[in-house]
Amino acid sequence: MNRKQLNDLLNDLRKISGILFIGCFLAFSVPAQTDPNPNSPTPVLLTAPGSTRALAVRETNKSLGDKLPTAPGDSFDPYSTVILYVTNLELLSGESASAFRVYGEDSNGRRFSFPVLGLKLIDRRNRIYALIFKLGDETRDGEQPMAEGELLVSAAWRGLESNRVRLGLGKVGGDIKDDGGTVPKSFSASTDLSASKQPADETNIIGYRWSGDRTRFLEQATFGPTAALEDRIRRIGLRTWLAEQFETPYPSTANPYPVFSLRATNPAADCNGLIDGGVPDPDPLCFANHYTMYPVQNWFYKEAFYGDAQLRHRVAWALAQLWVISGVEVQQSSHLTAYHKVLSRNAFGNWRTLMQEMTLNPGMGGYLNMRNSTRFAPNENYAREVLQLFNIGLFMLDNEGKVIIDQTTNQPIPTYDQNTVNNFTLTFTGWNLCEVSGTQCPSRVPGAPNFIDPMIITNPNNHELSAKTLLTYPGSTTTNIAACPGCTGTAITTYANNSLNQALDNIYNHPNVAQFVSKFLIQQLVTGDPTPAYVGRIAAVFNANRTNPTQMKEVIKAILLDPEARGDAKTDPRYGKLREPVLFLTNLARHFDVRSADRSLLSDGVVSTETSAMGQIAFMSPTVFNFYPPDYVVPGTAFKGPEFALFTTGTSVTRINFGNTIIFNRIDVNPNRRVTLGTSISLADLQTFAEADPSGNQLMDALNQKLMHGAMSAQMRSTIQNVVLTVPESNPLLRVQRAVYLIVTSSQYQVQR
Repeated sequence: MNRKQLNDLLNDLRKISGILFIGCFLAFSVPAQTDPNPNSPTPVLLTAPGSTRALAVRETNKSLGDKLPTAPGDSFDPYSTVILYVTNLELLSGESASAFRVYGEDSNGRRFSFPVLGLKLIDRRNRIYALIFKLGDETRDGEQPMAEGELLVSAAWRGLESNRVRLGLGKVGGDIKDDGGTVPKSFSASTDLSASKQPADETNIIGYRWSGDRTRFLEQATFGPTAALEDRIRRIGLRTWLAEQFETPYPSTANPYPVFSLRATNPAADCNGLIDGGVPDPDPLCFANHYTMYPVQNWFYKEAFYGDAQLRHRVAWALAQLWVISGVEVQQSSHLTAYHKVLSRNAFGNWRTLMQEMTLNPGMGGYLNMRNSTRFAPNENYAREVLQLFNIGLFMLDNEGKVIIDQTTNQPIPTYDQNTVNNFTLTFTGWNLCEVSGTQCPSRVPGAPNFIDPMIITNPNNHELSAKTLLTYPGSTTTNIAACPGCTGTAITTYANNSLNQALDNIYNHPNVAQFVSKFLIQQLVTGDPTPAYVGRIAAVFNANRTNPTQMKEVIKAILLDPEARGDAKTDPRYGKLREPVLFLTNLARHFDVRSADRSLLSDGVVSTETSAMGQIAFMSPTVFNFYPPDYVVPGTAFKGPEFALFTTGTSVTRINFGNTIIFNRIDVNPNRRVTLGTSISLADLQTFAEADPSGNQLMDALNQKLMHGAMSAQMRSTIQNVVLTVPESNPLLRVQRAVYLIVTSSQYQVQR
């Protein structure tokens, strides 16, 4: 891009500053298809007749009768309990108040979130429910009190926000205005209150049945949509595609795991990446391939760009952000490859098997110090993190993943204490790298530490033989490990392995595991702040498949097919997730036919510098706590947005810069960065639309479908189209580039919804 083009673009950016993603959270604001309609009805809040004021009453013992009130209540005091009346719902069996959220906006434009306390069916025939909530903000903890007067209040369910209606806080009246197009929603048996209906021809705004949902599904289940993949799912349906993915070989035949042999801890002189006496290293890639994460990262991106087993690759990436080890400390690419094979092999398996294999993985053993932890010098790192970070968390959870509060102390109930950690630490003593000659350690290379084969008890005397007390919870039969007095030799080895199995059973059967794991995977694949109802449904699937060798297949399938995940568009302000840098990059690449810099070959996958600038380098987490914590709360809100922990003033700019690089330019070959082929995208298919239609309408239609799953707002479309029209018709490529750039750097795109 030359200086004039850059200046023109900057001027355009100033015109659309309201669209750009500068520190915001979730923008408040058909042939043969075998799957049922994924779109839930949009909830409707009832109003008083002829009014846009909520039909609402204070909760009293007599409030929840069988009849609706005939008029709205007076204004409501702060922190009072209020009942709204909601309809147009199709609830699942057991679906209750935990599936709902209630929001308010005051006359100062501040958004608030109110605790939902209950839900009761009061009119079965017309499916009208009383939705009970507390008029006290859970977002800002009273730091910014709501302005007295009318609030605009809404309810959200399954990611869909209802109409917004007026509710008086402290007094009735004020300066707040209704949303455009707001009309009364008073109940009448002859009135259709549906807030969203499928058009008569069962098509939607982007051309064919439920195509928006297919695009959203691919954003959740893969590293990004492609036209071919969207077309295949349109023909065979989501469930059939999932069944195919569960059986697709991994990794791809054309992109096998990198194979670089185990090496000595200290690099040899001819493989140190250095210049010796002014003589260049005869094999400059030797050090990079063996002693850095370079080959694993490149393999990872090539599999993300082109691999057929997209779902397994995506789930393995999610698991790598839970069972974390990091190339910051892991020395060799072969060590990380062995670790990743554990994740991918168990991505659709049983969680207990994954726990076993990961506990004995030497990469994990080295990263969290279980390797070389002995009864003489025990190390608690793995014992603590296998509880806190990997399986159960710090506090007891109910069946829907909500923290349980002790009614006496009004504090969360801890899952364990330091004494529990100490006992697990002693249970995990004595394991070390598998360095025995023969078939027990088939990957062993003399002179190189064996970070491939599972760890074993190498010296029985290093295992602690005393009794241990593990996690205590109702129904546990694994809490107490008996001592092994007088044991020696092989008896100690047997005792140690049995104790480890009992310890892992003790963790696996803890009542938190299903909710903890389910919520994490929902956050990774679908939305950063799922409702408790969503978490509870997935946890139930986890628990129902505890002994199933393909337990995680059922869990992943349930996550992706849940009604809170599916639908053409989601409007709940708390719904969605910021695209973490890795996914931001891969989604754009896959959308636009990613290839090498000169377009003649496939990309080499060397893009870690680009994601590093945005705050994330694959397999290089700064700590065991991952790149971002799963409970990160967006500042100024009560909304969980884990990936927003990476979003700073600096990284917000580098995300925009990356968009400029990949859309207007390319990642060129660069020997200093070991970029051998480079990376580029093609906008040729979109250029056809720009050439065919000078008005820009066809181009905007295509981009709305491709990038926004049909959910682009009228304001966003109009603003970007006006910018497109400032480019001469004779330059259709620049028209396309500017349109794509403005979309992918907007909050509406960068927040995956």
